[in-house]
Amino acid sequence: MRWFTPQLMTAPHSHGHIEFNWLTEGSMTYVFDGRQVHTPSNKLVLFWAGVSHQAVGIPSDASTGIRQCNIYFPLDSFLYLPKLGQMTECVMGGGVVALSPDAVDANTLQRWYRDYRSGDTDRADLLKVEIGVMLRRASMVGWETLLPPWIVARDTNSHRATPLRHVVAMIRFISEHISEPFDIAEIGLAVDLHPNYVQTLFKRVMHISIHRFVVRMRLIRARELLFSSNLSVENIAFAAGFSSISQFYEQFNRAYGLPPYRLKKEYL
Repeated sequence: MRWFTPQLMTAPHSHGHIEFNWLTEGSMTYVFDGRQVHTPSNKLVLFWAGVSHQAVGIPSDASTGIRQCNIYFPLDSFLYLPKLGQMTECVMGGGVVALSPDAVDANTLQRWYRDYRSGDTDRADLLKVEIGVMLRRASMVGWETLLPPWIVARDTNSHRATPLRHVVAMIRFISEHISEPFDIAEIGLAVDLHPNYVQTLFKRVMHISIHRFVVRMRLIRARELLFSSNLSVENIAFAAGFSSISQFYEQFNRAYGLPPYRLKKEYL
């Protein structure tokens, strides 16, 4: 958790947390895997940071005392929170959510920051509990979708403790090995489940096949490398875990409507 002056990001990045953003004044503009969204002030905004993201617009007077607060919440802690329903589906599907203004305020965030900085284990545990309660309340009273998910949720009651434990482990394995070739059998070994059940369980919880999810995460990684590195398209394809150039081009064109070199040329 940190408080700081809003800054532009020179390149997109991704990490394994659920990220919360709070802005004291004005608004910011982010790009999430090519999709732009404006985030407001005085509302807590959250998203899965496993999706490549970049701050491309900040308040013009950011140097005059405007502050931003970021919270990096562990992915497994978020997925284990009970009864968040469609909020979990939206965030894990690549959506961006803004909580209502009364969900949390700047004073509460300052107190949470003091708890975080205290080094006290009990205060840190209490902080996680309070964030969980805040999200539970927000899921009941309503929240705003700033950016719709690329996975469409259908069943809000599918998140159960035991399946979630396995799906969290699957997502962690995929995120940690996204640049490497792997198959369903290896995911099954990592989570101690039969490969057929891995596929069934993942689709039941996430409402997307594990193959499609992996391809999407590889594309997100490839697009991030396309704009943040000088690697050739061929090297980007292999760095993102694709097994062949033709497969990469086919999936990239299908997702973004343009081949990689043309997409980069249009945006730069």
